[in-house]
Amino acid sequence: MAKISRLTVYCGSSPGADPGFAEAARELGAVLARREITLVYGAGNVGLMGVIADAVLEHGGAGIGVIPFGLSDKELAHEGLSELHVVDTMHERKQMMVDQSDAMLALPGGIGTLEEIAEALTWAVLGIHHKPCGLWNVNGYYDHLLAFLDHAVDQGLLTRPHRDLLLVSDKLDTLLAKMEAYAPPANHWRRRPVVP
Repeated sequence: MAKISRLTVYCGSSPGADPGFAEAARELGAVLARREITLVYGAGNVGLMGVIADAVLEHGGAGIGVIPFGLSDKELAHEGLSELHVVDTMHERKQMMVDQSDAMLALPGGIGTLEEIAEALTWAVLGIHHKPCGLWNVNGYYDHLLAFLDHAVDQGLLTRPHRDLLLVSDKLDTLLAKMEAYAPPANHWRRRPVVP
């Protein structure tokens, strides 16, 4: 069982075209505050990043932001956070966000969000960490990505156990329950099939 006291959230620095994305970010922020789970995120004050941080703070929760020096002006680092860490590189940002949290969750976002959750999942596959990685499939946003991952399994380029490390739901409560019940398979990363 994974007790989540800090959750890293990856999401868009834009609000997106679907109003449901911002609604989801507000819902997640309220849930985190109610459950006393600290938000760890990329520190932005814009887009879905800003929405979730504002919701956490509005409901009395805590937020930790991590942002590279070069983006602190462009993304307008949120000034109301409990902690703000300004680092030198994107790699340091991603490493600190994983290190600071008990689990990682992706909301809708663009290429940066995709890269962040993919890297966190890759680290889980390699055994670098043993934390749950979740994907909240709001309004079917990630349907095509999930179809691609299943295709990669069918093509023998991704194993089913590794695919299943990505916990997915279109309902927040269901996803958080899956993440809290997560137990990493023992030595799963060593059981790759040998490809001739």
